[in-house]
Order: sequence, then C-alpha cells, then structure tokens
Amino acid sequence: MKMVIAIVQDQDSQNLMSQLTKNNFRTTKLATTGGFLRAGNTTFLMGVEDDRVQDLLSLINSTCRNRDQLVTPVTPMSGNVDNYIPYPVEVEVGGATVFVMPIEQFHQF
Repeated sequence: MKMVIAIVQDQDSQNLMSQLTKNNFRTTKLATTGGFLRAGNTTFLMGVEDDRVQDLLSLINSTCRNRDQLVTPVTPMSGNVDNYIPYPVEVEVGGATVFVMPIEQFHQF
C-alpha cells in the first residue's frame, strides 16, 4: 500500500475530485496555500493499493493542467524600494506535485 499526496491548483480540484470518485479512489481533501504565489491550492491524501498507483498517477496527470498566469511580484521587505516597480510577470502554474510513500501499516476503524 502507498500513501499518495497530490497538491493541485484550486482550478483543477473539483474536476480531480469528480474523477477520483468516479474511479473509486477514496480521498481526503484539504484546503492549503502555496508558498511561492501565496495562492490557494488543494491537497489530496489517498491510501492506494500498490497495483492501482499507476492508474491514480495517470488520472492526476490527465486532470491537472499547467497554465500561464500573470502575477505581480511582492514588494521587497529590505533594500531600496524607491526604484522598485512591480511589473506583472508571466509564470507557469498548475499541474500537480505528487508524493508517493510506502505505508508500513494501515488501519481502518
């Protein structure tokens, strides 16, 4: 058995949740916040049998997409802010960050 932790952008979370339910993957959904863009995202926690891990990864890959987004950099906390002009910068966001970890024991009460 494996513990799969998938961190996805909020725009993809509803579609992913629907696909997980449709494909009989049990999950716990947490609202989280990313550190880089300080934007909301969703973290899914799933206990998965070893033989279904690849199916789950394929499902996440096909559901969570990268997209370009304009962001305005945060004002620097130190240094000279007189010359700082926050121009929007286009960055790639989205997709999914997935961790797959072995589970030593699993109990369901």
